[in-house]
Amino acid sequence: MKPPSTDAYSLILEAIDSGVFKPGDRLVESDLAERFGVSRTPIREALQRLETQSMLTRDGRSLIVASLDYNQLSELYTVRAELEGLAARLAAMHATPEEMRVLRDMVEDDRALIGRPQDMARANRRFHKQVHLTSHNRFLVQQLDLVHRSMALLATTSLAAEGRGEDALTEHDAIVGAIEARDGEAAARALRDHISKAFVTRLKLDSGEIKTTV
Repeated sequence: MKPPSTDAYSLILEAIDSGVFKPGDRLVESDLAERFGVSRTPIREALQRLETQSMLTRDGRSLIVASLDYNQLSELYTVRAELEGLAARLAAMHATPEEMRVLRDMVEDDRALIGRPQDMARANRRFHKQVHLTSHNRFLVQQLDLVHRSMALLATTSLAAEGRGEDALTEHDAIVGAIEARDGEAAARALRDHISKAFVTRLKLDSGEIKTTV
């Protein structure tokens, strides 16, 4: 059984990841303890851990959900593209037939979620996590977990942009196709291209050039 501090940490992190708590929101120890039904001690420990990981920042005496500036966003996507490209390359080398089947099923099943950005965002995280696991490299998976934790600090999903959901699934299909073909270079290239297009979409959303569908 997980210790209470881990439970509290996971609960708060999931709330940030799902958009319940957004960048700039103030997190109050007593409110969180009541919300999640745990004592204040594990909440305090979880908040300290999240602050250490730069998920939370100080605003005077208060802790607020951190946000990413333009340079941090660019740096994050650069690292993400390289690490995920490596994961895709390794997945093409090491994927079992069962793992390929899971990835293929994810692409097909997620078509039913088009037009539902938040559901697609959750499905997208599952897909990318499965690619990470299929790399069969525990150290790479750990680093990608850190990268995707920081992705939770983005207030909106790029999948909310009109047409992005369909495009993302087409890109996922190309990634899986390359993994199925055992073509590591093609898999890495397809995944880096996928991340690059997501980054362009996010920049356009942030600049107001394109609007969300929700």
